Formats: sequence, C-alpha cells, structure tokens
Amino acid sequence: MTDSTIKDKIGQFPRKLEDESIYIMREVAAQFERPALLFSGGKDSITLVRLAQKAFFPGKIPFPLVHIDTGHNFPETIEFRDWLAKETGAELIVRYVQDSINQGKAKEETGKYASRNVLQTVTLLDTIEEFKFDACIGGARRDEEKARAKERIFSVRDDFGQWDAKRQRPELFDMLNGRIAVGENVRVFPISNWTELDVWNYIKEEKMEIPSIYFSHQRQVIERDGMLWADSEYLNKEADEIPFEATVRFRTVGDMTCTAAVESDAVEIDIIIEEILSAEISERGARIDDKRSEAAMEKRKQQGYF
Repeated sequence: MTDSTIKDKIGQFPRKLEDESIYIMREVAAQFERPALLFSGGKDSITLVRLAQKAFFPGKIPFPLVHIDTGHNFPETIEFRDWLAKETGAELIVRYVQDSINQGKAKEETGKYASRNVLQTVTLLDTIEEFKFDACIGGARRDEEKARAKERIFSVRDDFGQWDAKRQRPELFDMLNGRIAVGENVRVFPISNWTELDVWNYIKEEKMEIPSIYFSHQRQVIERDGMLWADSEYLNKEADEIPFEATVRFRTVGDMTCTAAVESDAVEIDIIIEEILSAEISERGARIDDKRSEAAMEKRKQQGYF
C-alpha cells in the first residue's frame, strides 16, 4: 500500500455508520425494559459509550455500564473504566469472576495457558439474572472473527444464555425484532458493521480518550509462541520464559493472560492507523483465547459468552 493510499484512509470515517449505531441504541431503549451496556474498557466498548451519549443527548445514558471483572485485567483498563464512568455520569455495575470461583460456580484453570476469560460467562449470566437484563449491548464486530460474522445485530439467547447460530432471525433492512419469550435475552451489537479501521478513525475524529496501553510504551514481557505476553503475577511462566523489557502497545485489550502485545513505536492515532493498514495478522490474532481451537469463539458464544 502506497503512502498516498494510507494518507487517504486516515480520518475517513463513514458517518452513516454512526447514524446506524445511534438508531440501534435508540431501538434498544424503545424495545427493552432493562438493557445494559457491557463494558470492558477496550476501544470498542468506549466507542459504544460515546454512541450512547450521542443517542440520548442531552440526557444521561439510560442504562448501566456492566463490567465483568476477571481480576486479571490490565490496571490501566480498570483505572480508565472508573474514570469514564465518573466522567459520563453513567451507572457502573461491576461483578467479579473471583466471586463465582469462591461460590464453586466456576473452576480456576491450571497449566501454562490458564486464563479466566472463559470463566466470565458464568459471572455474566449470573449478572443478567440478578438484574433481569433483557438486552445487553456489546462491542463485537463482524470483521473480528468468523463466529461474530454470523451473528445478527439483535442476537437472541435462550433462557440458559446460549446462542444457536442456526436459529437466528432475519433482519430485513433496518427492522430489528426485539420480541423475546420469558427467560430469553438479547445481545445487541450496534457496531457490528464497523471495521477496526472505522473504530480508530472514529476515535480520531471524536477526539476520544482511550487507555494508555493502546499506545507505545515500555513493558516487561515474555516471548511465547512467537508473541509477546505482558509479564504479570497471573501468567504461569515456564523456567525458560525470562521477562525482558520491550517497546510495545496492545491492539486489542482483554485479560492479561490471553492478550498479546505487538512491537510498536506508535504514540499517535495516525501512526496506529498506518500500522493497521499494513498489518499482516488480524486484530484478534493477538488474542490467545481464540487460538484454543478453530471454533473457540463460536463454542464460547454457544455457552453464553459475550
């Protein structure tokens, strides 16, 4: 890709995507009694918060932000989560995977690749039941992963929180069907039709704040499976995995135990966009939880995952 082509793509956000997403947000408020916005502290959920602000301005966001905290999050993400909730005046509900483990509802994984990412499903479903949420807004995008590409904007989950790819409703034009039976709930994906590049161009145009780990910084890492993992107390390291300092950033943000960093000198959004345009691996290529099997994401969704 030539330098002129890269420059042409920087800052080009198609505003019709924002219009579509705001329409979806308002449909959620109109069709459901107890919606919530699933918030991770990552760029996609931060984008959802901005869209919700615009959809309901000058009022406050009419539903809570819900974070399922694994206890293994990046500290920068947690700090940003608390700041954004205070800044926007949004209600913040936090529930903890550790509580699910303590209650015997989830079992801590062991071994080299142990992670709490899958365990979030138990805590999420319990939270939905606790607050009787009938719609949960998430930041999944179709360009991220093939299982997410299958999912509708209004994605119905059964009374066990499960998703069946073969039993999805048609979505004709902009008609969104939020009818559900007792016990069912819907996951809603307002930025489903966006790409990673769209999100970054939107962040740039809107001058949005994002966690510092998206930009280049010095961090202790280990090398595993050809990727750089953030060194932390939660990572089960082997004897030959010696931490060293590297200049990195995170292209996607999840648990510290399942999110790899990329080497980068990008300290500005324009440089990040240039990196994305020239990248040879996908955004989720740095998510170790997606590499457990060919259908790892789809299996997690079938069990009630985000």
